Parts: sequence; C-alpha cells; structure tokens
Amino acid sequence: MFSPTGEIVADAQRRGVGVGAFNVITIEHAEAIVTGAEAAGCPVVLQISENAVRFHHGRLGPIAAAARSVAELSSVPVGLHLDHVESDELFDQAAANGFGSAMYDASKMSYVDNVRATADAVRRGHAQGLWVESELGEVGGKDGAHAPGARTDPDEASAYVAETKVDALAVAVGSSHAMTTRDARLDHELVRALAAAVDVPLVLHGSSGVGDDELRKAVASGLVKINIGTALNVAFTNAIRREIQVQTSVDPRKYLRPARAEMATTVTQALRVVALP
Repeated sequence: MFSPTGEIVADAQRRGVGVGAFNVITIEHAEAIVTGAEAAGCPVVLQISENAVRFHHGRLGPIAAAARSVAELSSVPVGLHLDHVESDELFDQAAANGFGSAMYDASKMSYVDNVRATADAVRRGHAQGLWVESELGEVGGKDGAHAPGARTDPDEASAYVAETKVDALAVAVGSSHAMTTRDARLDHELVRALAAAVDVPLVLHGSSGVGDDELRKAVASGLVKINIGTALNVAFTNAIRREIQVQTSVDPRKYLRPARAEMATTVTQALRVVALP
C-alpha cells in the first residue's frame, strides 16, 4: 500500500526503530525491494535518484509510475521518494509524479547558499504537500558531505534546520556513498549530539558500507532513515554474473529473476537489522 514517506518515518521514530530506504534503478529493483519488505513485515521507502532519472533518458514519469504501481500493490506501507535532487526543475516534478517526499541536495554549496537554496525548495515542496529532506556536511561542502573526514556540526545543524524548515536532515557521520565493503565506522557520539540538537529525523546516506552492528548502534543513537543503494546493485550484479555463465538462453528473464531474488533477500536482511525492535 502506498503511504507518505513522512508518515512512515514518523511512525518509526516514535517506535525507536529505523526505516530502510532503498534505491530504485529498474522495475526489478522496485519489485525486489517490496518483496523483501513484505518478507520482513516492515514498511519501506522506494527511492529514485536524479542519477536514475538521467539513466531513464531524463524522464521521471515512466520509472515513477512503475514504482508507484508496485508500492500500491504491496501488503506493507511503501513510500516513494525522489532522492539527491540538485535540479530545481526535477524537484518541482516530484509531487505531480506521485512522490510523497523528495531530498533536495545543495550539500555541494557553501553553507549560506545551501540554506538559501534549500529554504526555497522547502517552501515550494511544502506548497505541493511534499516531505522534504536535505543534507548538511562540512562547512562549505568543500569536498561534499560524504568526503573522508567530513562531519556535520550539531550547532550548525540546529541553525540549518531552523532556517530551512526541512522535514529531515541527512548528516555526515562517517559513511560514504558507493562503498562495496562494509567497514565504515560511524561516530555514534556525534549521532547522539545531532539527534539532541535538531527536532527532525536524521538520515544516514551511504549505509551499504556500514556493518550490521554499526547500523544497529546508529539507529539506537538516533538515526532513523537508513539509505541503501549499492548493496542492492552488488547483489544484482553478482547474481547476473553467476547466471550468465551457465545460461545458454538469450531470455533476460533467466538471469533477471535470480538477480531480483538476490536483491529481495538483501532488503529483508537489512530491514531485520534496522527496522525491527
């Protein structure tokens, strides 16, 4: 069943658990994420990034419609989220394409420009009923919020949330995007300080590179929305590589079916770590 992301995240925060938010590239991703969430009995968020939209010839409508349809047929609550949007034009298409939330990413800008651009995006998003997430890393975003050593300052985060009116804040606490190993170490003391400093849910990007114990501690420390993308692609690609060695058929379903199943298993395992008490 389709459910607004904000409601899913708020409910998880009240219960002291996390929400798994998984990146969708193909319809197989969306199907796998929902299948995995149903197996775990947990709500989930389908995320489509600006990069994924670019892959689909810059057209948001088709992949959004497919993901929304998969969400509506699910037996668990499923949110639809437009992720890492740097384009104002794309951000403004979110609500019309069925999204309940969007992440406006101005983290590469200076702090002042980030605040100005994000506050404007929040005003536009709220006017359309969107729940809006944004990101804040090191001051000035010199190398991006997920550069090695980048950290979000609690005092700056508090001021940023107050000035922008965002509904959720993605923070830099030690994770990195696109990691294929799970050896990232998070600063849990910083997570606790950030959770105390702001009154909106905290989001962890780059969670594929974080081990299970670290993720459990992260949720216990105050992180709520846990974004996972690369781990699905690792499962997907490994399954295809394996199957393509033994398949003689040119029917892509012969290797997409096991690849989809591997992604679903990855989702179930992740949700059992972050989304269950």
